[in-house]
Amino acid sequence: MGTEQMADETAHGAGSGDAAIRPLDTIDRAILHILQADGRASIRSVAERVHVSRANAYARINRLVEDGVIRGFSARIDHERAGQGATAYITLKIVQNSWRTVRGQLEALPGAAHIALLGADFDVLLLVHSPDNRTLRELVLTRLQAIPEVLSTRTLLVFEETDLNPQPPPE
Repeated sequence: MGTEQMADETAHGAGSGDAAIRPLDTIDRAILHILQADGRASIRSVAERVHVSRANAYARINRLVEDGVIRGFSARIDHERAGQGATAYITLKIVQNSWRTVRGQLEALPGAAHIALLGADFDVLLLVHSPDNRTLRELVLTRLQAIPEVLSTRTLLVFEETDLNPQPPPE
């Protein structure tokens, strides 16, 4: 199975069934660490670094994908250089029991990067990237606040952000 196919299947829910969760061993955790740091690492490189055969590394990566541990392969993007210079976390209070409906509408928003249902003073945390503050303002005022199940929003502008490097696997 190719990397693109594995990523596409995991993005659409493959491997996220109700099967029992298999424990990860030290080799699995090392593979995850390598792929988090470099999603383009070759099977050969991964195999050499964790001291297993290429066939073993390939089988392990496929199993991690099929089990839903690896949800996809992606690039880390500098949003400002990609023309998305305004970033914000937006908190939402929503109507009780409307999460699934709201989530579907939030997923369709331009620039939506992460959505989380929380147990807090607010119900949902949304991360968005936008070309500029004017576009961000329009997103909040005309798109988000127009969703009937959204009771209130609060926008937290991001002035600077740093992606953290993955931590090495625990021993």
